[in-house]
Amino acid sequence: MTDPAARPTAGPIVVGTDGSPQARHAVTFALREARLRATGLRAVCAYEYTPARQSGFAWTVSSGPDSQPVPQQRDLVMQAVTDSVRELQEQLGEPFVDVEIVCEPGRPAQVLLEASKDAGLLVVGSRGSGAWGRLALGSTSTEVVHHARLPVVVVPAEHDTAPS
Repeated sequence: MTDPAARPTAGPIVVGTDGSPQARHAVTFALREARLRATGLRAVCAYEYTPARQSGFAWTVSSGPDSQPVPQQRDLVMQAVTDSVRELQEQLGEPFVDVEIVCEPGRPAQVLLEASKDAGLLVVGSRGSGAWGRLALGSTSTEVVHHARLPVVVVPAEHDTAPS
């Protein structure tokens, strides 16, 4: 029988966050799961700026010359993610888990899949909308579920978790 202490530990839990309520639920779930697994957490925020598409931390995005993102965008997004995760950790209380913050430009699903190559679990929020609200996943969670090479948890929006 193998000594449990000798088993290699799984990689960190990776969670996608964009400042949305769904993402906050996902981060809370991931923090709790990291505690249970005694592992670290990697909070990942992908940001991109086009006039039609902004990250959930939209207040951090403003255009500079020629409608390009301001040079400090990454720093602003990094600080917003750090503050958000810290707030959620404090709400949960101790024991705190080690958290690595990753903010990268690009498509969210692509950035999450890249950041989770060494992970043990990938957590994303759902973002159903319109008439299909409770049935449909958001485009990022759908793409992640279809392309991930590790277990994925899609955390439903808070109103979807209430008992019937």
